[in-house]
Amino acid sequence: MPLRSPREKTKTPPIQPSAEGKLPHMNDPKPPAGGLTRRRALQTAAVTCASGALLEQNSIAQMPRSLATPDFKIRHHRIRQSIMGWTFNPMPTRELAELCKSIGLVAMEGVGREHYPMIKKLGLEISLVSSHGFAKGPFNRVNHPSVIQSLREAIDVAVKAGCPKIITFTGMREPGISDEEGIKNCLDAWKQVMGYAEEKKVTLCLEHLNSRDNTHPMKGHPGYFGDHVDFCVDLVKRMGSPNFKLLFDIYHVAIMDGDVIRRLRQHKEFIGHIHTAGVPGRGELDDTQEVNYPAVMRALLEIGYTGHVAQEFIPTWQDRALALRHAAQVCDV
Repeated sequence: MPLRSPREKTKTPPIQPSAEGKLPHMNDPKPPAGGLTRRRALQTAAVTCASGALLEQNSIAQMPRSLATPDFKIRHHRIRQSIMGWTFNPMPTRELAELCKSIGLVAMEGVGREHYPMIKKLGLEISLVSSHGFAKGPFNRVNHPSVIQSLREAIDVAVKAGCPKIITFTGMREPGISDEEGIKNCLDAWKQVMGYAEEKKVTLCLEHLNSRDNTHPMKGHPGYFGDHVDFCVDLVKRMGSPNFKLLFDIYHVAIMDGDVIRRLRQHKEFIGHIHTAGVPGRGELDDTQEVNYPAVMRALLEIGYTGHVAQEFIPTWQDRALALRHAAQVCDV
């Protein structure tokens, strides 16, 4: 049966008492009419301090900027967090790398290859190597020579950098090329590099992108062929190689298809990489966006995902370092 492509705030409240309306030690004898006893005052202060510390350290869904911890460092390390560097331009790459290291991120991607030695010297990994662009992809057979050359070069760079993954895209739809022809073109191009990728133990990750948001060149990509995640999974299945996976971008999936956690579970065996960003707007993972990122991170742990999760939001806060610490805190489940 032929494969077909679809067409187409409030601040977080403080920790509350128990259901019974009690805090610890509520069974103490009633204090004198003049007010709290010294013992009760000290106990209440201790509970308040402990609650505040817990609130600051834990990952919180839709956590507002006011609760971001300026010196936060990742504690749990169950999610291997990375950063897609282009989103933090014009911050110098070294400055961003040092910031990532200080927070506890383990990797970087989406930066110039000339920076790889410096990044690795800092003790960070390269989580994904770039290749051809998302616009001129294998959808059009005219692009095949440049796409194939770019993918083979990226495989060589990935091997040298000790990175197990490179990125690929379908490209944009173009007049005169049917969906069925575009599917065949994509598969034909990828098959020409899959043997080399398998030999070098490098995985190609096909990124799904939303075609819905037309407000900004990097917030949405109207006309992109692989714009529905289930369709991209079908392409991955058709390739039939353990070295061809899906780049599950939570931001793009939420915009185009939704039902993010169910789709993570449904497609778990085909997922090779993860990207994040606030929905809508591609901003911080704060209370202005709708995705419950701690729940999504726990779902990734549930399905046994052990790859990188790259923060790919475009900062809107003036303090970009705080924005990255905030995102790291939200995802540190």
